[in-house]
Amino acid sequence: MKAAVLHAKNDLRCEEVEKPVPQPDEVLVKIRYCGICGSDMPRVLQGTAHYFPIILGHEFSGVVEAVGADVEDFKPGDRVSAAPLVPCGECEDCKNGWYSLCKNYDFIGSRLPGAWQDYLCVPARNVLHVPDDVSLEQAAFLEPATVALHGLMLMGFDKDYSPEQRVAVFGMGTIGLLTLQCAKYLGAQEVDVFDIDEAKLAIAKEYGASRAFNTAAEDFDAQVKAACPRGYDWVFEAAGFPATEIMSLKYAGNRSRVMFIGTPSRPVTLQPAEFEYINRKELLVSGSWMSYSAHWPGREWHVALQALGSGVVQTEKLLDSIVPLSQAYKAFKRIENREVSGKILLEANEKCN
Repeated sequence: MKAAVLHAKNDLRCEEVEKPVPQPDEVLVKIRYCGICGSDMPRVLQGTAHYFPIILGHEFSGVVEAVGADVEDFKPGDRVSAAPLVPCGECEDCKNGWYSLCKNYDFIGSRLPGAWQDYLCVPARNVLHVPDDVSLEQAAFLEPATVALHGLMLMGFDKDYSPEQRVAVFGMGTIGLLTLQCAKYLGAQEVDVFDIDEAKLAIAKEYGASRAFNTAAEDFDAQVKAACPRGYDWVFEAAGFPATEIMSLKYAGNRSRVMFIGTPSRPVTLQPAEFEYINRKELLVSGSWMSYSAHWPGREWHVALQALGSGVVQTEKLLDSIVPLSQAYKAFKRIENREVSGKILLEANEKCN
């Protein structure tokens, strides 16, 4: 079978590898689609993978090819996706159901072989059935959708939101656009979005944003203060950039909730007056990591599948292109050269050039 194997920095090759055989508690998945995640970028382009050679890829969907002897819940032909985290199950965090915080975990596609290959063995407990109303292309967005939902649910949005409250999402990349849509799925009436890319802001409007603010506009601050003078009740930061991290505190209202979902990409320096937003407004500030909770793998995963099937959470405009596995490295060069406008999915089970 074929796989895109990372041998070193900038050395990603499509080559022949041995087809895996499922252990008694595993499912062998014939991979259909696997996304390129932002976390894969430094592993390929900067050589930061845990080891070499390695097969990356953790956002995937496919069809069951075979099952291990002890597997009862899946059969060949089932359409599936999977949670990539493999927690230890023994530490205090795991016992509390805080699987995202496990310090002894493995992870499919970073510490364990991932889905940039034709077939992948996955622990059966990680596998989820894909409903008939969700395509395999959509199912490749399941893991990113759960990241958005985890941030929302961890902040209590699904329980405490009320219709008169205003919501802001900073950063309209894949996670930001999914956070917008998941908030709408959970009942949000008004969601304002922020970015510097007009094309992304236009997509956000199509996907239900009430207002779209370009943070590079000269009168940006005046626009926001006119639209929401008392500040936002719920703020979700999904970009991981210093500017949006600081804006999240600035435009939050008194006693509002600020959730940082985006992974920081560079140092952040807060001036005393900027840090004081937290004090003076009595903000509840929190962070979110990955997308797991009790009962394993967490409510986020089941709600995400429902949301994808409902039509409220859409992925078509989040997708830049579907690329054959053999063209994986060329896809990375396109991303590096800023020639990409959304998620790239790698399509497995095709011949390498």
